[in-house]
Amino acid sequence: MDDAGDTIGKLRDVLITERSLSRPPRVKGLVVELFARHRIFVPMARVRSIDAVQIITTGVVNTRRFARRESETLVAEDLFDQQVSRPSSPAPWVIFDVAMHQVRNRDWEISEVALRESTRSRRFGGAFGRRGQVAIVEWSDIAALLGSYGQATEQLLAEMEDMKPADVARELHDLSPTRRSDVASALDDQKLADALGELPEDEQVQLIQALDVERAAGVLEEMDADDAADLINELPDEMAEVLLAEMEPEEAKDLRRLLTYEEFTAGGMMTPEPVIVPPDATVADALALVRQEELSPALAAMIFVCRSPLETPTGRFVGAVHIQRLLREPPSELVSGLIDSDLEPLDDQADLHAVSRYFATYNLVNAPVVDKAGRLIGAVTVDDVLDHVLPEDWRGDQLDAMSSSADAGDNR
Repeated sequence: MDDAGDTIGKLRDVLITERSLSRPPRVKGLVVELFARHRIFVPMARVRSIDAVQIITTGVVNTRRFARRESETLVAEDLFDQQVSRPSSPAPWVIFDVAMHQVRNRDWEISEVALRESTRSRRFGGAFGRRGQVAIVEWSDIAALLGSYGQATEQLLAEMEDMKPADVARELHDLSPTRRSDVASALDDQKLADALGELPEDEQVQLIQALDVERAAGVLEEMDADDAADLINELPDEMAEVLLAEMEPEEAKDLRRLLTYEEFTAGGMMTPEPVIVPPDATVADALALVRQEELSPALAAMIFVCRSPLETPTGRFVGAVHIQRLLREPPSELVSGLIDSDLEPLDDQADLHAVSRYFATYNLVNAPVVDKAGRLIGAVTVDDVLDHVLPEDWRGDQLDAMSSSADAGDNR
């Protein structure tokens, strides 16, 4: 029923998605039958309440005909009547019902499974009948016996081709550890590296540990240096050293330098690859550099002028120029003449509070970091700061919220 108490239709099935054996499937939504067997999808985000008599939904109901995706499972259609074996009984058991419960606001998961023992019956020509004792078990007790009921890896990989990193991370996050490892192994290094940076730390560690050393080192090389350093920090020391030794020397050198800093300092949060130009560079030269597709918007927001060498750690740091200023000046103008003289660089040992205040004071998305010798050694971006300010498990919560939001906006 809707908010006004009008009947929408009848519940016919429940749509779930596989997670890990230790985590019950998440309930994505309900399959509701309207008139003439026309079935629609109602995401759980639009379900306000459920009781033994009725289900109340809120918001506009999308009446597009329901079509199941490969990664999804229907409880009644796919799980009911499946046979499972139990160590305590020689006879097979079949699933005839499941229970789901609410774990947080509008977020539901499968909790228990009702099994009925099947016995041979002459009435059915020796086939398994529906008689026998009944047992209620936790999902975790039978999950391993059901085997994989989700989407084929090939299909999922095809869908991931056009996904943004955060969406790929969301898909990986919702998979069981085994399926997650299978899919991650089949992704190319760059796509996996981009997705890893969007996952919770514990899932990053699980994935990188599941890869062989050569592949893991290749993925770390493709990650943003600060994200890769954070990940290596979470690995056992022996494994971290093996991976660093396997990486290209220049890439490993940058990571080793980042690892010398405490995590909550400017040096520990920075990326060692900001946009750097010499004092004689023109506006046209600088704009050509920030047009690089692989450069993040935050890093492209600020150009740093330094003396040679231009690789971090550079020669003496001269100053910083905002991209908005570059866009307002003639292409032939020297960048060194456009430096923001009011902007002081961050000290590499500045703590998180100092860095946060710095960004708030100057309204920046990118800030230079220098060492005691006045050399530019990297740049901190606003997303690096937020990573450290937000709660430790924020990525997992965000991915769960994205999944719920995707379900709510699913027009199928």
